[in-house]
Amino acid sequence: MNATLTKLAQHGQSIWYDNIQRSMFASGEMQKLIDAGVSGVTSNPSIFEKAIAKSTDYDEQIRELATQGRSAEEIYDELTLTDIAQAADLFRPVYDRTDGLDGYVSLEVNPKLASNTAETLAEARRLFHALNRPNVMIKIPGTAEGWPAIEQAISEGINVNVTLIFSVTAYGNIMQAYLAGLNKLAESGKHPAKVASVASFFVSRVDTVVDKLLASKPYCADLLGKAAIANCKIAYQEYLKVFSGPDFADLKSMGARVQRPLWASTSTKNPDYPATLYVHTLVGENTVNTVPPATLEAMMNGMPVQETVTADIDQAHDVLAKLEHAGISMQQVTDDLRVAGVKAFADAFDSLLASIESKRKAMA
Repeated sequence: MNATLTKLAQHGQSIWYDNIQRSMFASGEMQKLIDAGVSGVTSNPSIFEKAIAKSTDYDEQIRELATQGRSAEEIYDELTLTDIAQAADLFRPVYDRTDGLDGYVSLEVNPKLASNTAETLAEARRLFHALNRPNVMIKIPGTAEGWPAIEQAISEGINVNVTLIFSVTAYGNIMQAYLAGLNKLAESGKHPAKVASVASFFVSRVDTVVDKLLASKPYCADLLGKAAIANCKIAYQEYLKVFSGPDFADLKSMGARVQRPLWASTSTKNPDYPATLYVHTLVGENTVNTVPPATLEAMMNGMPVQETVTADIDQAHDVLAKLEHAGISMQQVTDDLRVAGVKAFADAFDSLLASIESKRKAMA
């Protein structure tokens, strides 16, 4: 076990790996990460675009499927399901050892369905049942159209990773969707402890946008690099309020799990900021941080570890108040980021399909 990851686990934070590529299984790299203390994997269309389009790892399977006359969409489906299934099997001992707390592998529904509740739900059901593994999470975007899909998926026992959360207000609705889903599950006679969920709060992208807006306000230089962390700390306070409150009390007595906050997009985009800025500042109980390769490497080389997500809450509120006073609306920032995030994943999905189609034609 890596010393940093061990200390984080002692503070109640799990580290998941925000990356997947087929060569990691054959080389033993993924198993080494598990041995070091990594306890889950997240994926998204951008990650799969890089893995599939920019490597030869998948060419053999693409060739086989192409000769069967499969479409680019069908090939994408087979490639991703194969990787997620393999990763889930590799992480299954973690899932068993932690009694279902960790060991999850996440796969995103087609991001082009983000504005369609019924199709998002249908895709979530299809993927979850096709993989048929208890330690798979289906990623559903935290859009207004996604909230009903999240509730229904949870009520059916589908593990959900709610993605693309930027706003504390939206986060409140997502927690309520989770609770409503758990209540429906319990009312149907099923055990609520059998389903798990995380709420993926995106971090670094908030600072990228806010810092750019602050560039024209030199008198606010002290706010640079602070908006994202403040946003997450206030979100965590909302998490504490909901899951220690009356709405969750009965479910808790039945063994239901909290919906853990997951800090996503935690690589620093500004080279002036420490590589682990969005990790060591957001350590806390019942949290997950999903980190890309460079951030994980920096963490494993040594990082201060103490509970920080509950520290300086008044200061976090002060940061957001000062931003509003400076004319920067966090609601507008987070709304725009959600829209841009959905589009970015949809664009990555389209680009990946185009790459697969190119390979398919050549190989067929």
